[in-house]
Amino acid sequence: MLSIRFSDQPQRWAFVPAVFLALAGLVSLSGVPALQATFGWIWPPVLFALVVWMFLRVRTIRSRGGRWLLYPVLAVLLVSSVGGGYETVRESLDAKAYPVPGQLIDVGGHRLHVHCTGSGSPTVILEPGGGASSSDFGWIAPAVARDTTVCVYDRAGRGWSDPTESPQDAAHIAADLHTLLERAGVPGPYVLAGHSFGGLYIQSFAAQFPDQVAGMVLLDSTAPKPGPVLAADTDTYDVIGRIAALTSSVAHLGVGRLIAQSGGTLPPRSEEESRANASTARHLASSVREYLAEANTSMQEASALTSLGSKPLIVLTADEGITDPQWQLKQDHMATLSTNSVHRHANATHQSLLDDEADSAAASQAIRDLVAAVRTARPLS
Repeated sequence: MLSIRFSDQPQRWAFVPAVFLALAGLVSLSGVPALQATFGWIWPPVLFALVVWMFLRVRTIRSRGGRWLLYPVLAVLLVSSVGGGYETVRESLDAKAYPVPGQLIDVGGHRLHVHCTGSGSPTVILEPGGGASSSDFGWIAPAVARDTTVCVYDRAGRGWSDPTESPQDAAHIAADLHTLLERAGVPGPYVLAGHSFGGLYIQSFAAQFPDQVAGMVLLDSTAPKPGPVLAADTDTYDVIGRIAALTSSVAHLGVGRLIAQSGGTLPPRSEEESRANASTARHLASSVREYLAEANTSMQEASALTSLGSKPLIVLTADEGITDPQWQLKQDHMATLSTNSVHRHANATHQSLLDDEADSAAASQAIRDLVAAVRTARPLS
């Protein structure tokens, strides 16, 4: 068995594991907003200094094999300290470069961000898709604001909104949105427009608060999945919670910033905001929970909406890049939610319907057409 011995005073090394555990604790605690501001600046330089000191001490190990066993570990810790320091600095700079554009409203234990522009009624509420934030409506919101009031908002953990430990399935998201609009003083009834998973959330909103809905636009929406809403599997939820926590910790090392570097075609300001927000630990953790823990529940909860009556409904389907052969049939079925509906098709992909200037025009026009239908009380055509 390999023996690692130091040339002098081996007792000095006895505290090293404890220091590593303390540092690991700091990384974990930095996922909590109140502690991140303090510990986020402390642990990277402390870890860097410790690793440098250990590199110097490793030379006193008599066994060459022992030295080569420790070098990779120290290299990983060194990269972590540098990545953590870089991420802390970048998040601080991003906070100054991209201040909150709208309001932060307390909805009960956490604050949600909402930003309204334009004037007139009915007010349009834009619901981002899975893993997205308000900045992803950078093309659509300004186009709709030329005709009426439009509000974009961030779900918990996204954009400028606070994270929360409470469930974030469709029913809870809809309830939070209702509280947000009420406390922000945004008058209804609303035209709801949701992209992808956002379509599930606005369908759940319409099921819970039908009197607050004037009409709806489903932008290549994920389809509901009828069936009983089952109680969450506690063990599974705990596992997903650990995965989310691990994702959050890794994000503090700058990994999220690497993932968010994929190019986009949103307006420059919106693109920069989207990348900055998507790099944060809270954003990545909430996205993991949305896809792994809440998706199935959200699809089942959205199926509670069985009819909009004669309220106007536009279903806009992106025809490019479809991989699910049932997708079109599901889009057709959602169009039957109202007796006053149209099903349109766009020569766009699921994502370009939002982030491409030309392709997003179809989405903006669908929303503006529905606003006109609400104002005139004329059937859609």
